[in-house]
Amino acid sequence: MDYLRIFLIKQMKMRYLLLLSTVMLLGSESQSDTHVFIEKLERENTISYEKIINTRGAYIPPMCYTKTKDTPRGLVSNPCYSCHTKGKIPNYVNDAALQMAYSFPKEMMKNPYSNLFKDLSKKVAKIDNKSIMKYVRESNYFNAKGEIALAEVLPKTWKGYRPDCYYAFDEEGFDRDEEGKYTGWRAFRYYPFLGTFWPTNGSADDVLIRLDNCFRVDAHKRSSNEIYRLNLAIVEALVKQKEIVYDYTINENMYGVDVNADGKIAHANTISPKIRSYVGLAKIYLKEKKIHLAPGLFPEGTEFLHSVRYLDWDEKQEEVQLSQRMKELRYAKKQGWKSYGQLKRVAYSELWEAQSLDSSEAKLSIFRGNYEEGLHNESGWVYQGFIEDKAGKLRPQTHEETLSCMGCHSYLGVTTDSSFSFVRKFEGDQKNKKMYGWHHWSQKGLSGIPELLVTYLHEGRQYEYSFYLKQNHSGNEFKTNDEVQNKFFESNGRVKEKMLDLLHKDISLLLEPSRSRILALNKAYKVLVEEQSYIYGKEVSIEMMDTVHKKIKEGQFTGIKRSIVKE
Repeated sequence: MDYLRIFLIKQMKMRYLLLLSTVMLLGSESQSDTHVFIEKLERENTISYEKIINTRGAYIPPMCYTKTKDTPRGLVSNPCYSCHTKGKIPNYVNDAALQMAYSFPKEMMKNPYSNLFKDLSKKVAKIDNKSIMKYVRESNYFNAKGEIALAEVLPKTWKGYRPDCYYAFDEEGFDRDEEGKYTGWRAFRYYPFLGTFWPTNGSADDVLIRLDNCFRVDAHKRSSNEIYRLNLAIVEALVKQKEIVYDYTINENMYGVDVNADGKIAHANTISPKIRSYVGLAKIYLKEKKIHLAPGLFPEGTEFLHSVRYLDWDEKQEEVQLSQRMKELRYAKKQGWKSYGQLKRVAYSELWEAQSLDSSEAKLSIFRGNYEEGLHNESGWVYQGFIEDKAGKLRPQTHEETLSCMGCHSYLGVTTDSSFSFVRKFEGDQKNKKMYGWHHWSQKGLSGIPELLVTYLHEGRQYEYSFYLKQNHSGNEFKTNDEVQNKFFESNGRVKEKMLDLLHKDISLLLEPSRSRILALNKAYKVLVEEQSYIYGKEVSIEMMDTVHKKIKEGQFTGIKRSIVKE
């Protein structure tokens, strides 16, 4: 018996060692696959995925080097308030003081974005109109077979996000795959953020949201689009901290939730920001504390997909549209929950170091993560991106390229739970109307959208875009948009009031560029693609800029005398 036992033990050991060696071999093969994939991209594009080449401060955007003083006309511009402001709780950041002073870490006192000072006119002139429009109309997201190209080329064991949106939207903005099944992604239309993010300044974009699977199924884990639609509306009411009109009559008895918070379980057409539960399986998970609910915050598992695109021109309609080609595909996911108290401590800790008017005290921020799995901020979100390679195909962003996402999604007073767009979503509740929010930009455009009214602390209720033009005296931070300048401003820098009257009724008058400007902007960005020089600045300009500082002096002020903040 002893001999038999010893024999069996040896056999078990041999099997264990064989299994262990197989696992190790498969692991090394998968690591090798990713390594080979990345090495190939590095060679082809002359880039490095892990090494920081230009600056660790890439999270500080080029716009922050803007010259705010216009000496010839004696004007002081303030585009800074659009980002640096007093946050709405649970965003405890109040960085409004940064409107009045440049406060950079010493490593960033010299402007690292050399692309701002390059003259691209000769290279742009070599690109003809026909070839650039052909280029932007070719998809680099789908391959010739109609498959998602990135999903096919990324290594099988890729640890980060693998694109899974088909950009095939139904009448309510829900994305469906090739078989007609819901992917969970839902597109929404929103007021484009101020300045740089307007299409007239170089890019069109879209944003989609997806909640965790528990928000998309009933208590028995059966898929339910009705439950998902309602949970998305609940999240909207909570994040915006305002009452939302729903596009269906809600039978509260079906869900056992008082959605309009009127103290009764009956029927409702609105969703209150005071709601205290989700519906479906998410309601059960909330009670079990597997997920959380709080005003101003997205629940765990929330994802955003944001494509940045070239500008295309519809010859028949004579209007701007999104190109098929993507410049970038950006992805974000909320992986962890932070309570109000935790968010408050994070905000105060960061501002203690970063907001000092003495630049020498500001420190470079550090973000955990890598190019494959993304970079993390301190609010529980992870960010990852893909960008055009030299041949125009989408590739994973390098570590340094991903850093450029982090500044705008961390420690800014303007954001809502680290994001910009969802809180700006249109709120129309009729699918056939212009203001219906749950549509993709390819389904409905910007034409005919009225201006948003915003209340500021000392300035009162203002039209948002008109107010920006008055404060900035230009259509972007860099003051390089001559088309907006000529359309909306007099030669002395004063805004044309008659144009603002038209803008109040239709924001496309400002946001959409002419066909000639589209061609110029597309060509200029194509030059950056061929250079693969994104880390030196992705902002589109044909001629070198003289409206940004090359160096910042310690303790330098902007000339802005009073901060602008929303109520």
